[in-house]
Amino acid sequence: MTSHALQTRTALITGAGNPEGIGFASAKGLGLLGYRVGITSTTDRIWERVKELEALGIEAFGFVADLTVEKQAEALVSGFITKFNTLDVLVNNAGMTSVSSPSDPNEGPLENYSLENWHEVMTRNVDTTLLVTKAAMPFIKSSSAGRVVIVSSITGPFLVMRNNVGYATSKTALVGFTRAVALDYAHLPITVNAVAPGWIATSHDSEHEILQGTAVPMKRRGTADEVASAIIWLASPGASYITGQCIVIDGGNALPEERA
Repeated sequence: MTSHALQTRTALITGAGNPEGIGFASAKGLGLLGYRVGITSTTDRIWERVKELEALGIEAFGFVADLTVEKQAEALVSGFITKFNTLDVLVNNAGMTSVSSPSDPNEGPLENYSLENWHEVMTRNVDTTLLVTKAAMPFIKSSSAGRVVIVSSITGPFLVMRNNVGYATSKTALVGFTRAVALDYAHLPITVNAVAPGWIATSHDSEHEILQGTAVPMKRRGTADEVASAIIWLASPGASYITGQCIVIDGGNALPEERA
């Protein structure tokens, strides 16, 4: 599809407030291809991201919302439609990152894991995806090439870490959600897929995360842009015969059977 044709397409990306994150990298990549993009986060820093997109010549829409609240998820989609009239692509990136320290109150062995913490993780990682997708789908159904891309993780569906039961379960649930919704809408020109990033580098990585990145077969952590590249392809009109799948982006981390 030509760049001119892509300029008529729109994309809404959640969880795009972090300038180093997967959400913003996806928004920037789609915008540079000609998409009109909407981005959201829970804080006012989203307006800085909007300005950065506009400085690149990208037509952008920003919104601050707590997407665990159904009315705010609906307001996000309503505001996007008011701005752009159509919705072709939804990228569900909002959620929480893994917490792998046993000393953290949100983690630790199962017997110490509270129901409150369980609900918090499920709400932030699963409910947000459910609520935004539910609100967006009536408009995506009007697209000639509707796309939903969900950011899961290698943690849960493919690998697990110790003391990480809530996060691993929530990210596995997103893959099940992806497959179920994909089948429900497979009779329409809509695809629903997920991506599963591995160790992705940021400037705030802990020593543990940096060390784990060196143990990946490719001997490095991935970048947000590398994950965004897969998301952008899945969001494209050309990715029209792949649905219900989860694309692993982990530098081969899930491959080795022998670890020592």
